[in-house]
Amino acid sequence: MGFTGRAALVAALGSIPVGILEPSWTGILAVNGPIALACACDYALAAPVRTLRLSRSGDTSVRLGESADVHLTVTNPGGRKLRARLRDAWPPSSWRPGTEFEASRHTLQIPPGERRRLTTRLRPTRRGDRRAARVTVRSYGPLGLFARQGNHEVPWTVRVLPPFTSRKHLPSRLARLRELDGRTSVLTRGEGTEFDSLRDYVPGDDTRSIDWRATARQNKVAIRTWRPERDRHILICLDTGRTSAGRVGDAPRLDASMDAALLLAALATRAGDRVDLLAYDRRTRAQVQSRSAADVLPSFVNAMATLEPELVETDSRSLVSTILRSAPRRSLVVLLTSLDAAPIEEGLLPLLPRLTQRHTVVLASVADPHVAEMAASRGTVEAVYAAAAGTQTQSQRHRTADQLTRHGVTVVDATPDTLAPALSDAYLSLKAAGRL
Repeated sequence: MGFTGRAALVAALGSIPVGILEPSWTGILAVNGPIALACACDYALAAPVRTLRLSRSGDTSVRLGESADVHLTVTNPGGRKLRARLRDAWPPSSWRPGTEFEASRHTLQIPPGERRRLTTRLRPTRRGDRRAARVTVRSYGPLGLFARQGNHEVPWTVRVLPPFTSRKHLPSRLARLRELDGRTSVLTRGEGTEFDSLRDYVPGDDTRSIDWRATARQNKVAIRTWRPERDRHILICLDTGRTSAGRVGDAPRLDASMDAALLLAALATRAGDRVDLLAYDRRTRAQVQSRSAADVLPSFVNAMATLEPELVETDSRSLVSTILRSAPRRSLVVLLTSLDAAPIEEGLLPLLPRLTQRHTVVLASVADPHVAEMAASRGTVEAVYAAAAGTQTQSQRHRTADQLTRHGVTVVDATPDTLAPALSDAYLSLKAAGRL
């Protein structure tokens, strides 16, 4: 409870004539006595706050960058009209900077026995769970001189999911997948690894695909047709160690890796493959296994929503052991990690033979486009030094990529905007070559 600004203003205005005409205790009492009586009446007529009933409804999840509406229903069970200001408090990252004051404050009037529904629109700026804090209600009397105030705990959680900005590349990759699968007419026929059917020989076909037994039976040349591999297992591994915390542009590397993983998962499930997820640094942070094709993408985004980079060095030996346990049969293992020389050469490189002798391995890394800009800069002494640093960094990444390639690893090194389509293209190339 407390005085309002209106009460202070009335008291200040009443003190002016007292100070001029009758500067005494009698004059002060003559002005402040009626104001105090009016405040007491205002307090008595203000609706109580503690007896209000509050409940929530609305959105429970939202993609990063989009809006979520959370409804707060306020019921006034008392016998006095509620005139109030309400603050619906959420974490600061629930709104864009500078908009939280306007979005979280509401004015309401509720007659006795009625209810009103307020809508708080959230626009989160970070992934993860956003939990509602307390609801503060300030109830005013009819004169607006005195107010009652109280807090209510009304729990609600909105999960902020990854934005999946790379989904714009999915139609073009699905078109390439249909070409590989033979569902569209193309000038060149792709080679798969699984037998599909027989057809008549057409000039220009590969003679190695001729089925001689069928040719002898039919008295005409028959050729085998193939389709891309299906029902293969793909394990996507997100490195959530310290290297994933490095920011490239406005977001950490982990966010770009998540986006690439989502596009690959969407494409692979459409291709008939089984996709699992593992997020690891020194322990398992998230894992998705054995989900149906329709449930893979929702499971991935829910598992990724709460992931944050951990400022610890990734335990490569434990990571490889976990991968081998999670994929006991031959699989395509996609490692989304850093191409920095030290973590690769000291941690992952000695352990690669354990992976490559059993699985096909792809390593995808987020490259910083600013390094390429530095390497191309010229004109001043500072620019030349920046160019030297950028060139050295690029040379180290190329040398590390060459070492991985010599161990049989397919390396994808691309900027955040191009990593997702580049990784999907690598998957399609491996599928077309029958290397899954």
